[in-house]
Amino acid sequence: MVCGSTSHGRHNPASLSAEATQPERMDPLRSIFIRFLKFGALAWGGPAAQIAMIKRECVDEERWISEESFKKTLAVYQVLPGPEAHELCVYFGRLRGGKLGGFLAGLGFMLPGFVLMLGLSILYVEASIASHLHALFYGLTAAVGALVARALVRLSGSFIADLPLALLAVAGFALTLFANASFVLVLLGAGLAYELWKNVSRWTRQANSLVVSPVVLALVLAGTITLSLSAQIFFEGFKAGFLTFGGAYTVVPFLRDVAVSHHHWLTSHQFVDGLAISGILPAPLIIFSTFVGYLAGGLSGALVITLGIFIPAFVFPIFLHRQLVAVAENERLRPFLLGVAAGVIGLIAAVTVQIVKTSVVDVYTALLAIGAFLALNRWHSKLTVLYVVLGCGAIGALLQVTIV
Repeated sequence: MVCGSTSHGRHNPASLSAEATQPERMDPLRSIFIRFLKFGALAWGGPAAQIAMIKRECVDEERWISEESFKKTLAVYQVLPGPEAHELCVYFGRLRGGKLGGFLAGLGFMLPGFVLMLGLSILYVEASIASHLHALFYGLTAAVGALVARALVRLSGSFIADLPLALLAVAGFALTLFANASFVLVLLGAGLAYELWKNVSRWTRQANSLVVSPVVLALVLAGTITLSLSAQIFFEGFKAGFLTFGGAYTVVPFLRDVAVSHHHWLTSHQFVDGLAISGILPAPLIIFSTFVGYLAGGLSGALVITLGIFIPAFVFPIFLHRQLVAVAENERLRPFLLGVAAGVIGLIAAVTVQIVKTSVVDVYTALLAIGAFLALNRWHSKLTVLYVVLGCGAIGALLQVTIV
């Protein structure tokens, strides 16, 4: 289990932060940037493949940290917000080149995907590639539901460890899909409910001293402030980046809620098209935000939402690694974090249903989606996601010209 992985063995949290602040030697900043730019250009296959690639070079070959330290560090970033593969890059860059090294490592990792997604977003809008390539998108979008459903299964296996967590996930699913509940309230409610379940006596004793987190209060109040479009796009990106627990796929329900349901920046079909495009790029899935930002506000929208959503992924490993380790190791906070993670599972389940409704339009797309899901479960190579998405696109295009 992802959250539980930090509990195997006792260790000093300061040892992990020491590795991040006291590198054995400073590598040239240019070499750090180029190394992680290469990682970004080869970042096919989703978070698991990206993490395996980073581990192979930085831990197995370069031996920058021990295997045990890597496992503990990865557990920290899997528990807390942000795309863990990107945060690992920033962490290793910080380890080898200080704060600037961390920034350049993260920039290098995200840059190839950002440039590709921005270029395709421009083509999508200015050249109407979705209409010109309708036959291809017919199959591509059918694969999107399978991608998100596969992530849902993987994350559920990591986070849903008992019946109360399963019930919280079901409640989050129902509240999101049928009551259109705010995802912030779903996450806070799930976290507090599981904390109450696990520590009811302590929670009762401390009820009189309960205070609302300043960060949560700021996020809620900020939603009532009228902002310019660019500022609004930036803030929504920052909020999504700050609240995406458990990996890059958890950003999908947040962005859909913001961009489709709340602000109506995109239609459901455009949202699924953007996810389909992201599935063929060598990039962390969170780069999908660039597509959302471009359709919402053009070039400036693409830039500010990407900036906003990646800020936590840079700031946490560079400036707050010691504090993050302490949070992940804090047994008193663990029930709340587990409850939040269960709420995230419910959100992803709800958005999976919504995506399938949009992308599965007939028997053929249903068969493509089922086949894609089975293939993703059967094969786990680095390029499986790319092959599955492009394969669905090719089969869909063939069906369009022959049968459909």
